[in-house]
Amino acid sequence: MDFQFDREREQRTGVPEAVFCTHKSTAQIEAIVAVARAEGHRLLLTRLDAERHAALTSAADLDYDPLSGTAILGAQSPPSRGGIGIVAAGTSDLPVAREAARTLAFSGWQAPVIADVGVAGLWRLTSRLEEIHRWKVVIAVAGMEGALFSVVAGLIAAPVIAVPTSVGYGVAQGGTTALHAALASCSPGVVVVNIDNGFGAATAAIKMLNAAAA
Repeated sequence: MDFQFDREREQRTGVPEAVFCTHKSTAQIEAIVAVARAEGHRLLLTRLDAERHAALTSAADLDYDPLSGTAILGAQSPPSRGGIGIVAAGTSDLPVAREAARTLAFSGWQAPVIADVGVAGLWRLTSRLEEIHRWKVVIAVAGMEGALFSVVAGLIAAPVIAVPTSVGYGVAQGGTTALHAALASCSPGVVVVNIDNGFGAATAAIKMLNAAAA
């Protein structure tokens, strides 16, 4: 085998190992899933596009979500822990928001997603503030100019994990404008993960709440 499972990652770090499928061949993904299945391990796969998912010969027991490009191997219990919520500026940001939500669900965390609350129609966000105020950690997902990060952080007490997305055009293309906006935010309490990194935002939120509970 040209891969090794980090079977003790969750015990060591509080978050389970996931398989990043970009640049992996179908055969490599098949082999990884086969070993996990044989050993009875649950497994989260990220960035698994629909074409490669369709090419897998043993995908019948994978819970696949084409919007986020995630797949889950193994039984999934209903999420029992809460305190994390996700806001997405637009419906175009939903693939990244959904990746975060699926990552959290895999680890047993319930995370509501409030979508299409970008600053172009600020009332859409303010009308949901009562719900957002109940969350202990907020994951904010936005592309274009990334204004959502600063606005949300300026309205709530919870820490905000900013996820810039590659949604946009012109100078916003690729997500660097949203990334810079998050890094340069003057609203206190904003931390930033890489462009389109819903998985990273979810694991950061889990670690925050695990540390607070400890």
